[in-house]
Amino acid sequence: MQNLRRMAVAASSAALLATSALAQDAELTVFDWAGYEDPEFFTAYTEKHGGPPTFAFFGDEEEAFQKLRSGFNADVAHPCSQSVPKWMEAGLLEPLDPSRIDRWDELNEEFREIEAYKKDGEYYFVPVDWGNTGLTYNTEALTAEQVASLQIFADPSMVGKVSVGDNVDDAYALGFLATGVKDWTTATDAEFKAASDFLRQVHPNVLSYWDSSSSLAQLMQSGQVELSWAWNETSATLSGEGLPIALKRDTEEGASSWVCGYVKLRGGQGSDDKFYDFINAWLEPKTVEYIVTAWGYGHSNAAQMAQLDQELLQSIGLESNEALRKNTLWQAPIGPEMREKMIAEFELIKAGF
Repeated sequence: MQNLRRMAVAASSAALLATSALAQDAELTVFDWAGYEDPEFFTAYTEKHGGPPTFAFFGDEEEAFQKLRSGFNADVAHPCSQSVPKWMEAGLLEPLDPSRIDRWDELNEEFREIEAYKKDGEYYFVPVDWGNTGLTYNTEALTAEQVASLQIFADPSMVGKVSVGDNVDDAYALGFLATGVKDWTTATDAEFKAASDFLRQVHPNVLSYWDSSSSLAQLMQSGQVELSWAWNETSATLSGEGLPIALKRDTEEGASSWVCGYVKLRGGQGSDDKFYDFINAWLEPKTVEYIVTAWGYGHSNAAQMAQLDQELLQSIGLESNEALRKNTLWQAPIGPEMREKMIAEFELIKAGF
């Protein structure tokens, strides 16, 4: 039933992408990825305030960044690790008050204490969800041998059967991994060119660049897409519904790993009390269990993750963030020059240039 509910939420979220916001609570606006308005993530907030916050949605973090810089007003946003320093430098974020975050000390220190998310001794990022972006495939259409390597994405036999996220970070994680780079923070110009060239080879095979997990799920359910570069959620949801979809983390080149979380937006007109209530609801034990069992993601509340069935966590690669990041490209914050090059080049690649 959890997966059925998760699919229904995802489907409704796709429809909401065309609107600016899902209006509920005028005192707190959350700028988020579609699907994260799932009420199971913040039940304590709803119980306390009688309803959910307002949600507005973005398709990727660059879109969110540009919209916020143009004056879009919200109180909370949900970027991933590699974007946080850029948002800090642009003056979009306010520092957090950890004393108001009830389970701050339960958070995974390796995520919480990343120096790139601090400035002048203050914290700017609450890590929440973590997972993989990896090769996800239809097990009835492709064999284990065919998906042993990420090179399958560029194979001519896959024309029109591939989907890659319309997300510069995930796309370049694929490009760098496929060309032998697991640390993009030290990538040279030559390595960047090789990664870009690989993505250009993949482009003719791409049926669509997915902009939400629900849209990708529909493509894989229909059989139109046999191979995707996708988050844990896609395989967890579809396989849970009995569909032949699997995530293969252990390709020859590996997968990518990431952590995302919430930030407090500078200039937000909402309630500080409701901001911290929302964050605290996200860190509750019931949220930790739900994101693991219904979405297939890990949670940054390490103390509560340790209370879950460890065999279950091991079966889906979430027993520890060290296990998740084994043989992966960690989407760590990168320098502004490289990030801007990635953004510009990815737009050219998608346009066929």
